Amino acid sequence: MHETSAQKSQVLRLSLAALGVVYGDIGTSPLYALRECFGAHGVAVNSHSVLGVLSLIFWSLMLIVTVKYLRYVLEADNHGEGGILALMALSLSREGRPLARRGMLLFGVIGASLLYGDGAITPAVTVLGALEGLAIASPRLTDMVVPGAVLVLIALFALQRRGTAAVGMIFGPITLVWFSVLAVLGLSHISDAPEILLAINPWYGVSFLLEGHGATLGVLGAVLLSVTGAEALYADLGHFGRRPIRLGWTYVVLPALLLNYFGQGALLLSAPEAAQNPFFRMAPTWGLYPLVLLSTVASMIASQALISGVYSMTRQASMLGLLPRLNVLHTSAHQQGQIYVPFINWMLMLVTIGLVLSFGSSSRLASAYGIAVICSMLITTLLAFGVARSWGWSTPRAVLVTLCFLIIEGAFLLANLGKIPHGGWFPLLLGAGLSLLMTTWHRGRQLLADRFQRELLPLRDFFTLIAEKAPTRVNGTAVFMTGQVDGTPPALLHNFNHNHVLHENVVFLTIVTEDAARVAESARVRVEVVAPGFWRVVGRYGFMEQPDAPDLVKRSGLVESLERVTFFLGREHLIVAEESSIQRWRVALFSFLARSSQPATRFFNIPPDRVMEIGTQIAL
Repeated sequence: MHETSAQKSQVLRLSLAALGVVYGDIGTSPLYALRECFGAHGVAVNSHSVLGVLSLIFWSLMLIVTVKYLRYVLEADNHGEGGILALMALSLSREGRPLARRGMLLFGVIGASLLYGDGAITPAVTVLGALEGLAIASPRLTDMVVPGAVLVLIALFALQRRGTAAVGMIFGPITLVWFSVLAVLGLSHISDAPEILLAINPWYGVSFLLEGHGATLGVLGAVLLSVTGAEALYADLGHFGRRPIRLGWTYVVLPALLLNYFGQGALLLSAPEAAQNPFFRMAPTWGLYPLVLLSTVASMIASQALISGVYSMTRQASMLGLLPRLNVLHTSAHQQGQIYVPFINWMLMLVTIGLVLSFGSSSRLASAYGIAVICSMLITTLLAFGVARSWGWSTPRAVLVTLCFLIIEGAFLLANLGKIPHGGWFPLLLGAGLSLLMTTWHRGRQLLADRFQRELLPLRDFFTLIAEKAPTRVNGTAVFMTGQVDGTPPALLHNFNHNHVLHENVVFLTIVTEDAARVAESARVRVEVVAPGFWRVVGRYGFMEQPDAPDLVKRSGLVESLERVTFFLGREHLIVAEESSIQRWRVALFSFLARSSQPATRFFNIPPDRVMEIGTQIAL
């Protein structure tokens, strides 16, 4: 089937847009990756080491990014969506064994938690790496790097509430200019030492690893910096689709990165002293300040992509029951993926600025960077195994592919373990804290649901009760939101026992979040008659969609407007039971998270003047 010119044009536009959003992070890696390989590991800058390191970078880009992410993981889409939580949900939907499901859930939680650390470190390390070019242009400006980075970051996070709709259109063209500059800078030096192209031979990398002695692990840990941002390829699948992402990588990003890395290597062969900062040393004197400016803009774009990704992941985690409901603002009337989460934004800003002030340079921050990245990659590999089996792959084939990636990534993990005392502890500590928070929230919700299930009055008993007491039926429709399909909603029972009335129409509204990213409109609403005057409405949403309770009630056909509709919600006050199944401090944490959660009225888009809340005490 041949593409029309309009289809080709659309693919090209998406490919251009993907350059700014998808490849911003990995596109700024040349600022610091090769520099870190030679900066702090005592490796002599000579032909053997330069060719060896470049060979490792070349094959890391080819095997991890091109083969693993572009050709393997990108096929595991959850109704068009990607990312580690989408992969977790896809794995859960195809796995029935309880123990395996718990393992997948834990992997997803840990991976998501580590990506929050990545979202904080990326803006800090890229902005610092860009502004450090000022010290190359003029040593007198060295003291301006950290204050300048703080100002840039404050501006970046302050602009988030305006959304990326307006500035997003220029991300792609600017990033295209950035990659063009990378390629030109590299080509200008490769011609001086064309033998640098020999690094394509994998033997140079293997030889370096075998003969590198004590410095090998440190350098291998720094090589990982060349593939940071690879997770973004998968996370942004839903925004652009496979083909634009693959086209951007194949025809623009990969060639530009390789030319720049090989150009830096050629420079090191002729001027070993340039190892201090080979990227900016490639530029002619007259071009240093423009290059610093372009690098800063590119770093802001890279940071924007990670920050937006954290917003999206937060919404996914909330919908999947891993985080409390948070205030999510939509910044575009046309594209639902463009959102802003105020709490996450300001927390990220504080953490990022704290990292800049604490570490003070991109070199020190690079130590904290790699450990979060490689752990996320390992978890993606493990989760993808289950999905590969669902494609019809045989067990030996799926195991072989998974083992190949695990060996490569395991080597990178081993290389980064030594960085833990030098900053690598930060993303691990942050990830552990967020994992504890997520697992506490998930476990607390399970216990709460189990407690409700045990104490629910069966509907048949409730109908027997109202037949005996014959309560007054008042005009209007009462909507009781409930997660249970069998029992009487507590808010309904409390209202009946205290007020001795029932509305003429009673609706039990259940909203289900599927493991899929989106749900077809034809499957959105299901309505069934429970008893005379009682209906059950079940609404289904994907984890990338925003629930809308009033819309579901209208779609059910039971009411024409909300004027005579009242939504009844329960508000639980949690207390610690004498024999609680979880620790007292976790009950306190869950209770705090529940109180801090966004009100259900706002989350489910219910008009505040149409709500009645009924409080109860629940012992966990």
